Amino acid sequence: MPQRQISYREAVSEAIKEEMARDDRVFLMGEDVGVLGGAFGSTKGIYDVFGGERVLDTPISETAIVGYALGAAMAGMRPIVEIMRVDWMTICMDEIVNQTAKMRYLSGGHPEVALVIRATAEGGIGLGGQHSQSFEAWFAHVPGLKVVMPSTPYDVKGLLKAAIRDPNPVIFLEPGVLYGVSGPVPEEEYVIPLGEAEVKRAGKDVTIVAWGTLLPKTLNAAQTLAADGVEVEVVDPRTLRPLDIATIVDSVKKTGKLIVAHEAMKTCGMGAEIVALVQERAFDHLDDALSITEVDEDEAAVVPASVHPAGQGYCLTNVFLFQFTTAVTFQQDQPPELCSPVYTMDLTVSTIVSSWGSTSFSS
Repeated sequence: MPQRQISYREAVSEAIKEEMARDDRVFLMGEDVGVLGGAFGSTKGIYDVFGGERVLDTPISETAIVGYALGAAMAGMRPIVEIMRVDWMTICMDEIVNQTAKMRYLSGGHPEVALVIRATAEGGIGLGGQHSQSFEAWFAHVPGLKVVMPSTPYDVKGLLKAAIRDPNPVIFLEPGVLYGVSGPVPEEEYVIPLGEAEVKRAGKDVTIVAWGTLLPKTLNAAQTLAADGVEVEVVDPRTLRPLDIATIVDSVKKTGKLIVAHEAMKTCGMGAEIVALVQERAFDHLDDALSITEVDEDEAAVVPASVHPAGQGYCLTNVFLFQFTTAVTFQQDQPPELCSPVYTMDLTVSTIVSSWGSTSFSS
């Protein structure tokens, strides 16, 4: 029997419903998460099942929301907070970084701080520079926080259930572009442990590490390249803190080459962290020394994302090359398409990244 297909947003809603039914301590709170069902529809129907005592529509005050949830977590509850957009988490950084992340450490390990903070992340849907950012590296830098960024409906359900059950605070980032994308998700109970990467596609010629919006695009590109005889191994970290660097290193030891693709800026990003860790652990397995190259080194490209589709094409997708034995060049086709910038990278063997097309995937 074919496995059922549900959307990313439906998988989020399903995970929350199941965990609230399983554990009376779990409750949901945030702006418009109740009657409206969430600004992006990811909590639709939960209020109808559990009512206003466990699904709390809050005022527009991110600081108060996280502060309230932290207190509830310290009292033994398991709150799930929605901050709508990761950009607005800047408003409550003190509560997240100085309070939530550190409270368990400052209290000798007790009480637990079982708090999940969900937020829509990345751009590509025309919301402008202040609503299109990627802050996963910020939060991965903070001791005491776990950072998760699922890229498929299957992963988002399994990882969200694990995050809700975790005794520590988890930043759970959901790429907005993926909410409407569907994929196979079993009806049976399953949980994906935090801190485990997954090889989404096996290959022998080059390793591409990708997450978020760029994961399905990378899988599309890998399929195209297979027709040219280039077998790409695609690794999705899924959890960025703790990072499963061992799975990435094992892949690079096999291929000798690494590309990291993510939507965040290159400088101080997770891509740079991954390449540093790979160089420390797999230097003798690389075909050449590692280097970091951005798609467009022009400083003019380091700007906030545009509302206009053409501007988004320039600002949002960053593909970084880490090591090749041959000369590498990038060429961006014109004009850039909405959410589908097209990049080609010329190697002596073949094109390694091409036709970054529509967002689709199979699990």
